[in-house]
Amino acid sequence: MEKFNDIINGETPVLVDVFAHWCGPCKAMAPILSNLKQSMGDKLRILKLDIDKNRTIADSYSIQAVPTLLLFKNGKMVWRASGAMPMNELQANIERFI
Repeated sequence: MEKFNDIINGETPVLVDVFAHWCGPCKAMAPILSNLKQSMGDKLRILKLDIDKNRTIADSYSIQAVPTLLLFKNGKMVWRASGAMPMNELQANIERFI
């Protein structure tokens, strides 16, 4: 199984979706992230991170709310946003860094 640090340090940019199963806006983001993956293909990797099961990682990035989206490129966080957002806005933000 791949480790978080190995994934974010890979060559492909990684969008980390920090979510919770009990979170309504997180559930609303699920189909948007699925569409984003289809749209962007191999240019982007999406990693879902359950905040309740990965508290240490969430704490290390000072995540206070879900959903929180973190974009990593070459191991460095280059973009961050909290809350649900429409597909076009999310994709526009990500494409600035790819």
